[in-house]
Amino acid sequence: MRIYDIIEKKRDKETLKNDEIYFAVNGYTNGEIPDYQMSALLMAIFLNGMDKRELTALTMAMTESGENVDLSVFGNLTADKHSTGGVGDKTTLIVAPIVAALGGKVAKMSGRGLGHTGGTVDKLEAVPGFKTTLTREDFISQVKKTGVAVIGQSGHIAPADKKIYALRDVTATVDSIPLIASSIMSKKLASGSKNIVLDVKAGSGAFMKTIDDAKKLAETMVEIGKACSRNMAAVITNMDVPLGSAVGNALEILEAVQILSGCGSKDLETVCKELASRMLSLCHGWSYQKADAQVTDAIISGIALEKFREWITTQGGDASFINNAKALGEAPIQHPFKAAQSGYISHMNAELIGKAASVLGAGREKTGDTIDPLAGIILLRKTGDFCAKDETIAVFHTSEEARLQNAAAYMTEAIILGPDKPAELPLIFGVVE
Repeated sequence: MRIYDIIEKKRDKETLKNDEIYFAVNGYTNGEIPDYQMSALLMAIFLNGMDKRELTALTMAMTESGENVDLSVFGNLTADKHSTGGVGDKTTLIVAPIVAALGGKVAKMSGRGLGHTGGTVDKLEAVPGFKTTLTREDFISQVKKTGVAVIGQSGHIAPADKKIYALRDVTATVDSIPLIASSIMSKKLASGSKNIVLDVKAGSGAFMKTIDDAKKLAETMVEIGKACSRNMAAVITNMDVPLGSAVGNALEILEAVQILSGCGSKDLETVCKELASRMLSLCHGWSYQKADAQVTDAIISGIALEKFREWITTQGGDASFINNAKALGEAPIQHPFKAAQSGYISHMNAELIGKAASVLGAGREKTGDTIDPLAGIILLRKTGDFCAKDETIAVFHTSEEARLQNAAAYMTEAIILGPDKPAELPLIFGVVE
């Protein structure tokens, strides 16, 4: 078998056999196939796509390229959630303790943020003492004890995906639904959970800018998961506006506490309850209506917040911020961003708002950049709200005054004011099961 022949077949719009796909993935991962030949194959896939069988084979080849986490000790109760990335997306911090409080087992590996999107691991590291690295034994032991553990992505999970993604990033082959779907699902499958809920974002702050593209990606990933004997659901959610009011690591931790305490932004609460209900429905076989009622009760009764406290404490974190927000610290500079004119906010570009938070110190542009855990933005007004001239729309949090000008430039471009109140868009565009 030769990689040349495999490239030629896909170039000519033929379907690849399973062993040809495994040969290409394993050969590239092991260093036997050079970058230039794998680049050619990726471009052929980008241009000509893959059918369902090919896509499942590609996903499984990447899944099997490294370690697979064995969660069989928990039976069918393991649940994982994956978001395709967004601004202000702190849903894992809220959903994981809710699901654990209601009997689910959330053994989750999460990533760091890059560019305008935030990473769950970065948010958790804003908590003093919180350990985002655990041994395999401690990881499983904590899930047995508390029902939840969230750690950084292991380098031994789907190494083929890591290597292939780095090549896609420099060969203009990132924006391909088959390649995106196989990348995400290979990591989810290797992480071991039986039940997987996907939060597929659509809008200006998401990778998928249109609802149609988000739906195609959701359907593709659900099909892959089902073909690999996983229980699947995908929720297509609105990312044209940042989720919640906080953008930035410590700020988002505090907003998660608000939601678990039964208050806070309604948009964030709505999305989190939807995701948690879907996860519990898959875990326990409950109807969606029963799961939704259980989620509401878990928040009202306080058991979800107490599970959050237990999780943070068990994983080494100082949970005193739950009762005293200042325990996480405060940015020394808190600067208002004001409306230049009166009018309704007719549009917010979530990606640009994410970039504004990033230049304030909340994000990184390249791997290895240092994050300021206290930096970020608190949004006081969002799309549809009326603002009088000079009224504060948002508050910048940073440790360096020099960062304010660039952040203000992004925010000025991101927020459009007009004379008319815009039509309200739904938070949840649909569900794929």
